[in-house]
Amino acid sequence: MEKYLFLTTTDLKGIARHTTKLWNYIMRQQFWDIVITASFKILMILIFSYLAVVIGKKVIARAFIVRIHNNERRQITIVKLLQSVLSYLVYFSAIMGILSVISIDVVGLLAGAGIASVAIAFGAQSLVKDVITGFFIILEEQFSVGDYVRINVAEGTVMEIGLRTTKIKGITGEQFIIPNGTINDVTNFSINNSKAMIDMQVALEADIEKVQKVIQTYLDTLPQQYEELVSTPLFIGVTNTTSTEATIRISLETLPLQQYAISRIVRKDVIDILTKNGIPLAVPKMMFYEKGQGGE
Repeated sequence: MEKYLFLTTTDLKGIARHTTKLWNYIMRQQFWDIVITASFKILMILIFSYLAVVIGKKVIARAFIVRIHNNERRQITIVKLLQSVLSYLVYFSAIMGILSVISIDVVGLLAGAGIASVAIAFGAQSLVKDVITGFFIILEEQFSVGDYVRINVAEGTVMEIGLRTTKIKGITGEQFIIPNGTINDVTNFSINNSKAMIDMQVALEADIEKVQKVIQTYLDTLPQQYEELVSTPLFIGVTNTTSTEATIRISLETLPLQQYAISRIVRKDVIDILTKNGIPLAVPKMMFYEKGQGGE
């Protein structure tokens, strides 16, 4: 029992002997020369890697500003993607260099990684699909960073297009992360000009000719006030009537995604104009019926 609970004298001597050897090795000048040299090399690798990433990103950004200055959306997308690739390559090389400095067999490690990559290749098909799809998205300019898009069920502003995923910020702040390989349906709202149809209701007894005159006069002044408008808005006319009201329609074309703000302004101004010109707006009418004294 004592054999397992207490160290023997022989065990203590062995521990003391190994401790002495380790201490003597640590105190040797040769050991500290190796430590200092390795630390210096690792520090240099880290510094040069950091500088390579920082300078490389600036060079990439400057090069694409010069070459595709007329397409800002595509420029931002490609720059972010290439900068990401540069970071991956530099940091991977730095890790390999540090492993070599601390005497780890990088060749054997890479060979083992190669064998492992073959083993997992069949399970990495989705990853390869994501990467390839990401390159085609950029090559074909399907959408770019800053575009407002609808992808599958996600809708919002494209924040980042990476090697594997696309990140979209929704209109209420949520973030969608979509693997590129799963992107099937894309609707891009930021490429073409936007159009809007504004429907408003006036009373059925309103003078439609007067309505058209005062509204079109107002619409003709808008292009000078709002650069978001592509052309002069148009008064279409009456599109529907009921027993109490007539629906009038205004058509306008704006730069991409600017139709909402302009539509709100036009609605407000048209209400003010119609009111000032004495044109009655449609209001809900209620009819009251009095029951006879006989009950039902």
